[in-house]
Amino acid sequence: MSRLRSVMHKGKRATAEVKETAKPLRKRCNAAVKEEDTNTISSSTYHTFHDPAEVVHIRSQLLNWYDKGKRDLPWRTVAMTEPDLNIRTYAVWVSEIMLQQTQVSTVINYYNKWMKRWPTVQDLAAATLEEVNQMWAGLGYYSRGKRLHEGAQKVVSELKGQMPRTVESLLKQLPGVGRYTAGAIGSIALGEISGAVDGNVIRVLCRLRAIGADSTSPAVTEALWSLANMLVDPERPGDFNQALMELGARVCTPKGPLCSQCPLQSHCHSYRKVHIKQEENSKRLLGKLDRMPSTQPDIEDCMNSGTCTLCPREPWDNELGVQNFPRKPVKKPPRVERTLTCVVVRSGDGGEDEYLLTQRPNKGLLAGMWEFPSLLLEGDNSEMKQKGALCAEVSRMLGVQFKKSLLLYVGEVVHIFSHIHQTYVVHSVCLKDCGADRQTQIENTQWLTRPALQEAAVSTGVKKILKLYDSMASQEEQTSKDGKRRKTSGVKNDNKQQTSKKTKFSAVNNGSRQLSLSSFFKTVKE
Repeated sequence: MSRLRSVMHKGKRATAEVKETAKPLRKRCNAAVKEEDTNTISSSTYHTFHDPAEVVHIRSQLLNWYDKGKRDLPWRTVAMTEPDLNIRTYAVWVSEIMLQQTQVSTVINYYNKWMKRWPTVQDLAAATLEEVNQMWAGLGYYSRGKRLHEGAQKVVSELKGQMPRTVESLLKQLPGVGRYTAGAIGSIALGEISGAVDGNVIRVLCRLRAIGADSTSPAVTEALWSLANMLVDPERPGDFNQALMELGARVCTPKGPLCSQCPLQSHCHSYRKVHIKQEENSKRLLGKLDRMPSTQPDIEDCMNSGTCTLCPREPWDNELGVQNFPRKPVKKPPRVERTLTCVVVRSGDGGEDEYLLTQRPNKGLLAGMWEFPSLLLEGDNSEMKQKGALCAEVSRMLGVQFKKSLLLYVGEVVHIFSHIHQTYVVHSVCLKDCGADRQTQIENTQWLTRPALQEAAVSTGVKKILKLYDSMASQEEQTSKDGKRRKTSGVKNDNKQQTSKKTKFSAVNNGSRQLSLSSFFKTVKE
């Protein structure tokens, strides 16, 4: 009986472990399941970790490396020291959203300011979207801040102020939280045993197991999540996931990877493959390839490379080395747009310049952000037509008509979004020049002084436009000063010449002070 209980206990534990490993994985549609089944049949153990001892060794080596040289980051400090589970989960959530598509060095300052202003999810929920956009200004991908705000309001209104406690509930209940973000928050803040596959982890795992197929394909995506869940350390899941990300960010980089510093070098298929290729090339140059077969184990290729959904389709490139993995699909070129923009300036009540800004729609690119009056340029219109259209748009906003001849061309500013190559064709107009320094204005517009504009919820593109405008204004001011200086300098020179002439004339007619030439010779003769 005791033996039967023991067997039943082991069976339950094994089932629990399997469930725990599968827990973070998202339910897939039938097509994705079929894709994974095909992958299981056609892929060999070459692309996975079939030896449990190797998995244990990888965990140990990676965590030792991480403990010795990990970066001191504010969200890591909160995750390690904050006893309140709700605050800890919220803090990690904020950091993970900010870190999406954004470098760590850029995020640190924004994160510290954010947490100082809104230290709890309740504080964020009480803020306005305008305040959130203002805080997020310059960080890019502005919908992220809006999703954080919406999520905080949902936590307070629907979840009684309690952050979700599992990977699955994070994924379901928080807007803007996907599979990776849920896994990262769950493992780092809550200690959930879940992998977390971001861009850095994709690169590390693809190189470790020589996965060269399109890294965005369903087969590769599922394979990488399977590897991540297999490798994650059950005792330190959060640290392990962060260590894997750290390795990708600092050592196993997209270009110029530092393989000599990698703690997982001995487990890396792509690193070993590079050396085998180098050995083959050397032998080929010496003409000894057939006579001297390699004594190293044949791990160069997957056993099913012809049908494997994880093997690369492109031929090996010797110049790339380990950078042959992963292979990414060719990016679709960004859409090219040109936008007419006008910097409208007026004199404020205190004599300080004020700038007209208009608010973008609540949905779409740069939703809810403030910008200078702008008009998307469609078709190849002449400069006069462009000015006319821009002048009409500004006039509509202000309810004041002015001539397009008052629009001054400032220059062009290029700003790159993830999917748009944007060129702002910048003009400016000073309202006092057209006799409309005070006027009515339509909804969703406001006048801001320079200090207020610097603190407003504006994009990096707007700041670039303002910098260009300042440069032009500075050049005009300098040109004006130079013109006045030359004019003043010319008057002074004329005066000097006149003074000189007067002095000479006076000297000739004043014998008591200076003799004339004829008087001088006459005096000598005498």
